[in-house]
Amino acid sequence: DFQTVPVDNTFRELVVHSNREFQRYALENGVYFAPVDDDEIERLQYMHEIFNMMFDNRLIFPPIPRPRRILECGSGSGAWAIEVAEQYPDCEVIGIDVYPYPVPEHTPPNLDFQVDDLNSPSTFPSNYFDLVHSRMMAGGIHSNRWMNYLGDILRILRPGGWCQMVEIYFNAQSDNGTLTSNHALQVWSRSYMQSIQPAKDPRAPLRLQNWMTQAGFVEVESRLLTLPLSGWPAGATASNVLPDPRENAIGLANRANVQRLLSSLAVYPFSQALNMTDTDIQLLIAQARNEADNPAFKAYFPVYVCIGRKPGSSSSSRQHRHSDSRSHQSSKSGRHGESRKRARHG
Repeated sequence: DFQTVPVDNTFRELVVHSNREFQRYALENGVYFAPVDDDEIERLQYMHEIFNMMFDNRLIFPPIPRPRRILECGSGSGAWAIEVAEQYPDCEVIGIDVYPYPVPEHTPPNLDFQVDDLNSPSTFPSNYFDLVHSRMMAGGIHSNRWMNYLGDILRILRPGGWCQMVEIYFNAQSDNGTLTSNHALQVWSRSYMQSIQPAKDPRAPLRLQNWMTQAGFVEVESRLLTLPLSGWPAGATASNVLPDPRENAIGLANRANVQRLLSSLAVYPFSQALNMTDTDIQLLIAQARNEADNPAFKAYFPVYVCIGRKPGSSSSSRQHRHSDSRSHQSSKSGRHGESRKRARHG
């Protein structure tokens, strides 16, 4: 595939900070501030399973009965891409991430993982994918890149293709109003949002719907969900209202993810951007963990889900195959196929 080259070892280089491993390229280029070690890979797997619970195991939200090509932006541990490839064995699935995460030994033959910085213009041909899935990218996309990022997605989608986005707004809320600005969870949230600015836009999840519309997507729909940080609550409340079983199950399952997330997202930006000492960081994380684990607060993170369709409708499969071939060949020398290429994973 002339679109890809072997992975440069630059993308594999690691640095250690607060006993966690980070990708050197991501830190030096301000791409991503979370670790990429085994603990974080395990946490990302937890996060995927939590999303599956929230979405009732639906991997694809828009109506795409027989997808032929799917791209995942920010594939991380690869869990979503693997499940989609297994569910649609006749579909070509590509997962892209800035770090070459270890690939599971047994992956579907229709799945390809590639390495690229999604803050650069996309090198995929136009009108190529039936679906582009973008999840948890607010911590990776530069704050001034979002409209071009969505423009790239629109371009590489076939007419009638869909974009599906999922983002967590890391501003801890309380369902019953007991969480105040003085609580550690709120201090952690303010500190996190402050620490990643101006490189990233922590409020990007709130703006997805408007941005997608501005980028040219149609039939844009957005939904706000709540992600409980613990089981709500363990027993009946004072008003004798029993907890919602589904929310309770999601909160209980989410505990392992939250306990790790509060540390992994914080240790580097809190120390580098806020000049906090390791002791102060660990103390705040411990206090925030205790509050997240306390069902009395009914704490949650807002989750924004947004889908949008590229205008037009797909042509016949014969015409589509021919146009794909032309796009793929011309992309080598076209303005989107410049010398920079995606790295072939593996």
